[in-house]
Amino acid sequence: MSVEVVFETHATSEDNEAGIATGWLPGKLSTAGREQARELGERRREDGLAIVYTSDLSRAVETSAIAFADSPLPVVQEARLRECDYGELNGTSAPVHDRAAHIDRPYPGGESWRQAVERVADFLAELRAERDGERVLVIGHGATRLALEVVADGKELGELVGAPFSWQPGWEYVLPRATAYR
Repeated sequence: MSVEVVFETHATSEDNEAGIATGWLPGKLSTAGREQARELGERRREDGLAIVYTSDLSRAVETSAIAFADSPLPVVQEARLRECDYGELNGTSAPVHDRAAHIDRPYPGGESWRQAVERVADFLAELRAERDGERVLVIGHGATRLALEVVADGKELGELVGAPFSWQPGWEYVLPRATAYR
């Protein structure tokens, strides 16, 4: 068996619109983001989901709260789904984040992309064990999606980190029981 994971990024935040890399700071949804969150709920409410897991950072929590406000689906906050911790660079201008330079080298006072992927991969390993045969929704960040690409699709982190991001209404992954990230 396996776990089907539907991944959605948190809705657009005020920082996203301002070109700020929020990192581990809370962030707040913009007006457009609140509308995107409502649309996410409409898109996923009847999608055969067993549970929703969301990053515990405010912008993801706000996304899930709006999307599933009147839904009986359980929503669980999970700290391991957080964005990469940019440390001293949390809340600064996004262009200062040379991702390729921080694949294995932590940001000052923060973590590396590999550490962030390993953190999310730890959550995904638990998910495989606890939700075998189910379809789940994960609401997270760039680091969450990178981890899913590495763990579920076997892609190389170094190739993913420098690739441009293009939003879409969700990504779907399958976590087979025997797969593990190392």
